[in-house]
Amino acid sequence: MRFIIVLLSTLILFTCTEGQPTNSFTSINNAQEPAEFTSITALENRLSLDSRPNAAPKNIVFILSDDHRFDFMGFTGKVPWLETPNLDRLASEGAYFPNAYVTTALCSPSRASILTGLYSHTHTVVDNAAPDPGNLIFFPEYMQNAGYQTSFFGKWHMGNHSDDPQPGFDHWESFRGQGVYYGPTLNINGQHTTYDESTYITDLLTDHAIGWLKQRDEEQPFFLYLSHKAVHSEFQPAARHLGQYQEEPITYPPSYNTPNYGKPELPSKNAQGEPLRGQDYYGDRRIPDWVKQQRESWHGVDYMYHGRIPFKDFFYRYTETLMGIDDSVGEVLSYLDENGLAEDTLVVYMGDNGFSFGEHGLIDKRHFYEESAKVPLLVRWPSQLDGGRPINQLVQNIDLAPTFLAAAGLTPPDYFHGSSLMPLLSRQETTWRDRIFYEYYWEQDFPQTPTMFGVRTDRYKYIRYHGIWDTNEFYDLENDPNEMQNLIAAPEHQERIASFATEIYDWLETTDGMNIPLKNIVRPKFGDHRNQAIH
Repeated sequence: MRFIIVLLSTLILFTCTEGQPTNSFTSINNAQEPAEFTSITALENRLSLDSRPNAAPKNIVFILSDDHRFDFMGFTGKVPWLETPNLDRLASEGAYFPNAYVTTALCSPSRASILTGLYSHTHTVVDNAAPDPGNLIFFPEYMQNAGYQTSFFGKWHMGNHSDDPQPGFDHWESFRGQGVYYGPTLNINGQHTTYDESTYITDLLTDHAIGWLKQRDEEQPFFLYLSHKAVHSEFQPAARHLGQYQEEPITYPPSYNTPNYGKPELPSKNAQGEPLRGQDYYGDRRIPDWVKQQRESWHGVDYMYHGRIPFKDFFYRYTETLMGIDDSVGEVLSYLDENGLAEDTLVVYMGDNGFSFGEHGLIDKRHFYEESAKVPLLVRWPSQLDGGRPINQLVQNIDLAPTFLAAAGLTPPDYFHGSSLMPLLSRQETTWRDRIFYEYYWEQDFPQTPTMFGVRTDRYKYIRYHGIWDTNEFYDLENDPNEMQNLIAAPEHQERIASFATEIYDWLETTDGMNIPLKNIVRPKFGDHRNQAIH
């Protein structure tokens, strides 16, 4: 029996009706002391949710990919030669969310936010080394308690490297840590099975997921969570896709060379003995020092992955690896079609975070630039969603848990920070949030990226750094969608910037986020070439 601990003495809820968040927060005192539940009855009571009026439980398929940036799909036209017919089909038959973001652009924090509906600082899995604190409830536990048959296939990687079965799933298949692309070992309901070197992980997980669907109890609703390793680095496409794009042209982003180092030599004093300041120091675009320095690092274009792969090969292998994901989506959709399940099954596809391909001279994720924090989100539900048109509201990964529970006919718990997407899926006129918040915490293994907090509206973005001597950032995304002109010192925006800074602290204070989480991690550094292999 797993102990369940009452979450938080103070929980936060948007001041809204269900599924209608605004930018205001209200504190709710649960008045419950932390307690351990050791009886089956108590556990069931803890996981019992009220049913939604006139809402029948629906079948749900959730497909999560790794490091898939929001615009690398055929229908967006971002990469003209990239073909993703099955992801394109999801968009044409359902809805694409062009403004979907994660609260933290990193595997473990994002996955924990998906499972709990909470911000990273609340669930405390703030990076890939932070453990599950043991007091979290994963949304599939509520569904399982309500009679759903649930399954998990693929990458868990939530704060540790374990592949052990987790609460909320009747059927479990996973691998340790990041896993491998070829010859994987799966923990299948507690028993390990190793496959030969010709076995490709994306195909294997898809086959097993469809096999589970075929053997399920057709009298019960189901929830299938297919969590792919792809397209996490270091990329390896399926053999059938290797080299397919090798000769295609690559268009480099406008900001690829923007940092160009450019940091003045120190001391920077002029003839009057005054050091450089403002734009005289940072340059006309006022680019932070950390961005300039990161060009020459594990996560920068001038020393990416410590020189292990050229940028062009990096780009081609990523797009070719992504094709296996598209094949997987097609296999799942075909099964639903062939078995009469497509019409009333909610299918959601999402990436756990975005990915940079040279924007600002960076690769990978973590930062709050668009390519890192924005993710692909596609939803198809023919019986409930009028397809073929995008849904443009600002949404986040914390909205998935309440959405899945609502689709299961359950009323999401009040403590969730996210809100159900159901009103948006119905395309009703509804009050919705007008801004999203972001956080990332410095990691020992990759110290190039600092702790940061941010807020983004439909037009503006403010990024506030913590613990470093550097410039903050402010962008007018309407006039500068590539985030190349930092307006942090612009006189006309100072009142707006001050308001955003206040909102960030209001958000953190009302969601119990005013403490920087620390962990006892004593090991040689990995991704820091300047100090590699030393403590």
